[in-house]
Amino acid sequence: MSNKLVLIDGNSVIYRAFFALPLLNNDKGVYTNAVYGFTNMLLKILEDEQPTHLLVAFDAGKTTFRHETYQEYKGGRQKTPPELSEQIPLLKEVLDAFQVSHYQLDLYEADDIIGTLSKQAQEKGWEVTVISGDKDLLQLVSDQVTVNLTKKGISDIEPYTPSYMKEKMAITPEQIIDLKALMGDNSDNIPGVPGVGEKTAQKLLNQFETVDNVYEHIDEVSGKKLKEKLQNHKEEAFMSKQLVTIDRDSPIEVSIADIVYAGYPQTEVNRIFKDLGFQSLLSRIGSESADDTQERAELTAIDYKIADDITEDMLGDQAALVVEMLDENYHYGKAEGIGIVNEKKAYFIPAETALSSDIFQAWAEDSSKSKIVFDAKKTLVALLNRGIHIQGITFDMLLASYLLNPAENSHDIPSIAHRLNQADVLYDEEVYGKGAKMKVPEQDELSDHIVRKTTLLFRLKDQMEEQLKANEQYKLLKELEMPLALILGEMEHTGVMVDTNRLYEMDKDLKQRLSDLEKEIHDLAGEEFNLNSPKQLGPILFEKLDLPVIKKTKTGYSTAADVLEQLQHEHSIIPKLLLYRQLSKLQSTYLSGLLRVVDKDTHKIHTRFNQALTQTGRLSSIDPNLQNIPIRLEEGRKIRQAFVPSKTDWMMFAADYSQIELRVLAHIANDQKLVEAFTNNLDIHTKTAMDVFGVSQEEVNANMRRQAKAVNFGIVYGISDFGLSQSLGITRKEAKQFIERYFESYPDVKAYMDEVVQEAKHQGYVTTLMNRRRYLPDITSRNFNRRSFAERTAMNTPIQGSAADIIKKAMIDLSEKLKDEKMDARMLLQVHDELILEAPKEEIEHLKELVPAIMEHTVDLNVPLKVDYEYGDSWFDAK
Repeated sequence: MSNKLVLIDGNSVIYRAFFALPLLNNDKGVYTNAVYGFTNMLLKILEDEQPTHLLVAFDAGKTTFRHETYQEYKGGRQKTPPELSEQIPLLKEVLDAFQVSHYQLDLYEADDIIGTLSKQAQEKGWEVTVISGDKDLLQLVSDQVTVNLTKKGISDIEPYTPSYMKEKMAITPEQIIDLKALMGDNSDNIPGVPGVGEKTAQKLLNQFETVDNVYEHIDEVSGKKLKEKLQNHKEEAFMSKQLVTIDRDSPIEVSIADIVYAGYPQTEVNRIFKDLGFQSLLSRIGSESADDTQERAELTAIDYKIADDITEDMLGDQAALVVEMLDENYHYGKAEGIGIVNEKKAYFIPAETALSSDIFQAWAEDSSKSKIVFDAKKTLVALLNRGIHIQGITFDMLLASYLLNPAENSHDIPSIAHRLNQADVLYDEEVYGKGAKMKVPEQDELSDHIVRKTTLLFRLKDQMEEQLKANEQYKLLKELEMPLALILGEMEHTGVMVDTNRLYEMDKDLKQRLSDLEKEIHDLAGEEFNLNSPKQLGPILFEKLDLPVIKKTKTGYSTAADVLEQLQHEHSIIPKLLLYRQLSKLQSTYLSGLLRVVDKDTHKIHTRFNQALTQTGRLSSIDPNLQNIPIRLEEGRKIRQAFVPSKTDWMMFAADYSQIELRVLAHIANDQKLVEAFTNNLDIHTKTAMDVFGVSQEEVNANMRRQAKAVNFGIVYGISDFGLSQSLGITRKEAKQFIERYFESYPDVKAYMDEVVQEAKHQGYVTTLMNRRRYLPDITSRNFNRRSFAERTAMNTPIQGSAADIIKKAMIDLSEKLKDEKMDARMLLQVHDELILEAPKEEIEHLKELVPAIMEHTVDLNVPLKVDYEYGDSWFDAK
């Protein structure tokens, strides 16, 4: 058999997988969506390519040899989301289980590793396939090397050969580096020649073949302005060519002989799939331990009609409705088609037919007509953006599945159907692929795809409702999660206004601040160096400045944040380096990041709230994440100055619960000391310090209160003596004594903690005040670490989850009150324990009374809830 080498660009593929799939996590709370997407693709590659040799190449870090040429190389890139970066080690575990080689090399990129290995294989006459989303790798294409570029996430592949490149791009593989040299590349911050785009660059290369020839025959270039641009930016063009050229002789320590692929061991792969919760992939590889072990039933025939026009009898008094959006961001995506299934018939309606129909709009907006949907919030926003305000949603399959299975990675319709043994309706493998995931088919099969999903919606509603009732969670779905979904949808649709000029000013100011800080650091170091290069920073700190070495890595001195924090009192350069890193992250992730997602027409940001993600019931926010704007630094807090009311003479109003989790703890544990402290409106941290240290109120100093505060909040999160010692900078022994004294002072809290762990061991889950469940399969594990984590989770989930439920109910109560009183004020954001509204100035006085009254009385606890509020001309002023 001839040799076949497959080289995968690890960073590129996992990055695309992360953004192509919804943010999913397994039952341990570990994010897995990127690993899932990558692994799905890996299985397809193994099936389709049948490689004899295989390697996944990774970038070793941010700094490469290219930074020596151009310090700003890749400078504009947004910081990798932590939800993605934490999945890369997990991916490497999966690759190890598959016995797939992976490699990275300091100062070099994955491209260079791929380029070097493909050259070795080419010289031996092997066939090579490269998989990536990076067009730079097209320079490797030859008669032996095919580069498969990923499109639309990772499911769609476009193979590039020399002939295909000539046909599609009108250039040869060798000319890719010349093309990039002329046109630049924004994603890698490669300048090129300003003003020269792809078409102009292609035209020049068709005439002159290379950049060198362009400049050798510069007088023959037509167009005075173009000639001037080329002449004025010659240096940038040649530097850009150098930057994009892949090093095909990089000093790698692995050769093609080392990366033989002989197949994967089923047992190891089964084990890691089970650990990650990849049930559908277990099915795909034929594992006997997969959920779906039974023989797959024949595809059930679906009898449906493609409707070119709409009549009232097609819709009915109760129907399942699917509005299919192929773009994950439904605020801007295009509707592909609509499925309607009722007791009589199933229909596929082209999107434009439905959305332009008065009959469909009247039905959608009629609250007496019952609609069964998957993801009420998404459905609401998708239709609102097209002028239709849907009413009468009576069931949401997404939220029902989330409440029933909060630890599941996937809540899409096919996965739910598999869990409920209804796979026969799903798909023909020839059309939809294997496993539980339904891939979106070609256009001519789209109608069948949408109708099947809608049929499952209609079929599974009753079964899921029965399960919810058996779990005593039906009320949680109908009275909390579903009403909230519609409120969140309206909040998303409304968006929050952003003063982009203010953001640009802050961005400019922060860049100047960073420049000044960089100069100060260089002055303290006595020389210039790349602050972002550990290889350059390490010798400065530990050799030139002779600071104590805390930690070493394989590549030299560690300059990680925890190392620098331990050194901050050793030299004045360290606090400045830490500040530089904080401000740099603030500038790139938040200022530049927010500017990228502001709607150009409305100047608003339309974040998306994820209601079916966390196992505690807390909401999260993406595109952008407005719940994580850092507020410890003054510069971070000031970002909120850019969030302003959408109308003149309006104000921002912010209200947040004070110490809600501690109040919930007092209620659940019914500890009399805690209950009395909150009832008498005492400062809970001072009271805890008095009890734990055995002193009077007057004797409590700032340090005592700080330690008591750390313990109070630590108890809520099931903190260990190690965690507390790290938090307070004390020994583990002191921390252990502190926790013991706390439990002696609040014995009912200790009794609650012990009781809830025993309860979890008995029933396998814990519940919140509103009956939200969190399942804890590791609560009886023999593995100490897993069992300990599950026990801490058992202690804190009822507290965190109940707090999340309370603010959700407060949002519903407040929304109803604002509508009842016909006020213009409206909710814009929820940030954990805080609600942000905008309102006309004349309504502020009333809001000062109404909002705390609603929020403080949304539930009855045996301690009072307390709400603080502020208002002003921006979110910052309201805080």
